Amino acid sequence: MKPLFPYSCRAGAAACALGAALCGCADVSMAPYQRPDAPAKAAFSAKEAAPVSASDTIRPDWWKEFLDPYLDRLVAQAIEGNIDLRILAARSRVAQAQIGEARAGALPTLDAGAGASFEKVTGQKFSQTFNLGTQVNWDIDIWGKFEKGVQAQQAGFQASEADWRAGYLSMVADVSSAYFQILQLDEQSARQQQALERGRQILATYEAMHAAGLLPNTRVLQQRAEINRLTSDLLELRRARDLAANALATLLGRPAGELTVPPGRLQQTVQLPPVPAGLPSQLLERRPDIVAAEYRVLEAYNLVGQAKLAQLPSISLTGRGGSASFALTDLLKTFTVGLMPSINLPMFDPGVKARIKTSEAQTKVAEEQYRRTVIGAFEEVENALVNLDAHRKQRAELEQQVAQLEVVARQFAGQLREGVVSQLDVFESERSLLAAQLALLANHQQLLSDTVTLYKALGGGWPAVQVGAAQR
Repeated sequence: MKPLFPYSCRAGAAACALGAALCGCADVSMAPYQRPDAPAKAAFSAKEAAPVSASDTIRPDWWKEFLDPYLDRLVAQAIEGNIDLRILAARSRVAQAQIGEARAGALPTLDAGAGASFEKVTGQKFSQTFNLGTQVNWDIDIWGKFEKGVQAQQAGFQASEADWRAGYLSMVADVSSAYFQILQLDEQSARQQQALERGRQILATYEAMHAAGLLPNTRVLQQRAEINRLTSDLLELRRARDLAANALATLLGRPAGELTVPPGRLQQTVQLPPVPAGLPSQLLERRPDIVAAEYRVLEAYNLVGQAKLAQLPSISLTGRGGSASFALTDLLKTFTVGLMPSINLPMFDPGVKARIKTSEAQTKVAEEQYRRTVIGAFEEVENALVNLDAHRKQRAELEQQVAQLEVVARQFAGQLREGVVSQLDVFESERSLLAAQLALLANHQQLLSDTVTLYKALGGGWPAVQVGAAQR
């Protein structure tokens, strides 16, 4: 009989030759990563001013442009306590831990165990056996399959960090908008209270005129109904203010009802910051949601590469060592060691081909989601610029309207003393002036919200990120 060892060598050589042949048949080629094609713009529609540099356009702490220290404190509290932001941070830590999990797949594993067996058979002596064993398994990452998995997890981690930045930006925008709404409601309530007090004065005048037979009762009833309307509107404003304060408390990570925002006047407290026009579309590269979407494309790209490399033969080494003895004191006197290399040929596994197709299909989904994010970003920026432009023009008209109605109200008040106009004319002029002042207040709040929306749409001052630059 021929020795067994040479036969084993010939079988191993044949297996290696077969593996090499299969490597040549497997398609594992991957084109270098490229950012997916997406709609692009050279500049946005607003062209009133020359383009400016990204660093000069939006500061990272852009909310300080409103020159309101109380808003600055609210944002600082929200950064510390916002629950949604904490959830995103926790997800980022999970993604970071998954990188280590992917790296661990390429490392050897060690198992160790010990045991004992005790047996008593009728008519025979009591027997006992002790054993000790260890086993080391190592799947050798010859082709870089595990490394591709690590790269995919790293891209997923970067996407989760960009998600946190996007959540941070949305949170700051929501805090700012909620605070502006509260101040607007405060100022509306103050003006509504003044109108209510003036309405009660009017009612007293009407009641006196009716008692003197100078005014019909229907006019008195109409004024009472007007007071009912003003009171109802004032209650509604206070209700909306309480709800806005509850929403702001939630954004700060505090129980609703425990936040007390001091009353203020929006137009006197919050300044309108100058927003440069002609903003370059390259600022969209700073948007965290676009960065996150592209990192997910890169993650899918690396998963395709890992799936393709899984077609190649894999080599694993298994080392075993152990000892067995009838006496515990003799357990370590003898020790056996063995090494068993093996090769796995996954080309015959239909699941490998199926995984490649699935990964490629998922890459297409990630690419289309990236394009959707980009096209949505263009819409958000354009809408913010359109709103800002329209509301600025409306503000100029409203300021002229208020100025003209203030002149009319002053003139009517003087003419009333001279008996030229009636009290009803004065009341109507005051009502028109109040409506115009409230419209100007609402316009101020709209301009502030439009500015917040624009800052958010342009990335909120986050630095630009070159996705995949380190992996090319």
